[in-house]
Amino acid sequence: MGYRFGRDDVAYLGSAAGRAALTEVDRLELTPATHLRDIEQVRRSFGDQAAALIETVRLRRRAVVKLPAAADWLFTDDALQQATPALVARHRAARLAGRPVHDVTCSIGAELAELSTVCPVVIGSDLDEVRLAMAAHNLGVAPLADFGGAGVAPPTSDARHRIERESRGLVAGDRSEPDITDTAARSRNILLATADALTPISKDTVIIADPARRADGRRTYDPAKLQPPLPDLLTAYAGRDIAVKSAPGLDFDRLGWDGEVEIVSLDGAVREACLWSPGLSDGITRRATVLDSRGAAITLTDADPDGIPERAPGDWIIDPDGAIVRAGLVRHYAAKHGLWQLDPHIAYLTGDTVPPGVRGFRIEARFDLREKTLRQELARRDCGALEILVRGIDIDPDALRKKLKLRGTRPYTLVITRVGRAGTVFLCTAHASKGHR
Repeated sequence: MGYRFGRDDVAYLGSAAGRAALTEVDRLELTPATHLRDIEQVRRSFGDQAAALIETVRLRRRAVVKLPAAADWLFTDDALQQATPALVARHRAARLAGRPVHDVTCSIGAELAELSTVCPVVIGSDLDEVRLAMAAHNLGVAPLADFGGAGVAPPTSDARHRIERESRGLVAGDRSEPDITDTAARSRNILLATADALTPISKDTVIIADPARRADGRRTYDPAKLQPPLPDLLTAYAGRDIAVKSAPGLDFDRLGWDGEVEIVSLDGAVREACLWSPGLSDGITRRATVLDSRGAAITLTDADPDGIPERAPGDWIIDPDGAIVRAGLVRHYAAKHGLWQLDPHIAYLTGDTVPPGVRGFRIEARFDLREKTLRQELARRDCGALEILVRGIDIDPDALRKKLKLRGTRPYTLVITRVGRAGTVFLCTAHASKGHR
């Protein structure tokens, strides 16, 4: 568990003295090898502020990949873990461009930063006053008063009117496009308030929520155990346009969700699912969005064609991106690129070409799944480094690799899967296709 920040810590870290101290601490290595020496040095220089300073520098270093423009931000450990990567948040913001938006679980402001560049007004609220103070620092805005926080009475009509009045003022006050590279200009269209996510305080806004996915210290995939509980959240905003970020492994069928489920990956790793209400989904129920750090993006939906032939394996095997697999759009991806499935129930695809920008596996040989056969074939081909991909077969790749006792020099890939009822092995060489996806 990371350091537990308080409001006083946030005030200090955002002050001139705190900023100077953070610059000095950032010069230290802060590695396991220098841990004790560095802590002692920071304690001598900054006394009781040492823990907050060290934790902030460490968190900023961790945040670089996920939030590259947040070098001067403040975080808690949990908030950074749950923060949406900037490219993913930017993608979601683009879908909401031009709409007023209210993030009811805004945390330290990662979503708000992207929304504020394309939306006329952005409201952020949270029950955690420390995270909200960090959001105010990160976005260069000042929080409003409480509107129904923990232990606070539900917001009065006057409080709701104030939010509505403030938000209307932002929209009407400056219709010119702000310079989003300037923090002060960008912050003109952001409002922050302490409020319970289950108590609506705005109207005529699109709601965004990111319920915490840990219960009793463990990650949960039960919608009712999220914080706030997903069923309660959907009830609180029934009839409103809403987008809810969630874990890809959540059991969506238990929700009876009649809108869109979008699965998003970034650089080959599935990052999240997002539930879009019917008013935001244009009749789509499943969407896969594949992003990469170079700026490329592909999107597939269940409205795309999914007719593919049943044929023998082609020259190549393609393992679709995880977002495509989890969204149930493997056939749609295959149809788009002239591919077909190795087996109707398995996500591996095959074809005579590889889609641009995708890693493909050229089939060199095919044989039945027998350990002795594998060992002999790999030895005969001078196999050394071996990548093992498995679908539809209960095999531990690491355990199998040890049993094969490879001593060769040539790299190969094994694709182990089920074709019909038989376990089948494809011996392949991996190649990266050029071009954009």
